[in-house]
Amino acid sequence: MVPEMNGENWPVVQVRIARPTDQLEKVTAFYAQGLGLKILGSFEAHEGYNGVMLGLPGFPYHLEFTSHEHGSPCPAPTKDNLLVLYMPDSNAINAIENRLKSMGYFTVTPENPYWLAKGLTFEDPDGWRVVLMQTPGIS
Repeated sequence: MVPEMNGENWPVVQVRIARPTDQLEKVTAFYAQGLGLKILGSFEAHEGYNGVMLGLPGFPYHLEFTSHEHGSPCPAPTKDNLLVLYMPDSNAINAIENRLKSMGYFTVTPENPYWLAKGLTFEDPDGWRVVLMQTPGIS
């Protein structure tokens, strides 16, 4: 029998969401320069892989993007697979939107109309979607 896990005794100390890309430089620019995430680490030529980890320093979660020297097919999932960033500050959202626009990334219409009410949806260079949601998030 598996013991019940909750926030107080769950043994996970960090979460990484990783995915491949054939456009590592463009994807890194989208998330670092466009969204404003920090590059926490990177590696080159590790058993044929290059990669970068992005997130917010001091937080126990981050994104990793990898690229293999021989390439890897990595089609985007459906238009309703989302990375949602909850941000209560409309000025911060506007600043990110302006940076992304200056880089050639414009809002797209989300598949689920729920995200239209308080969010802006963008597609990264691989077609994965990111929502900037103007709410304090859930708890």
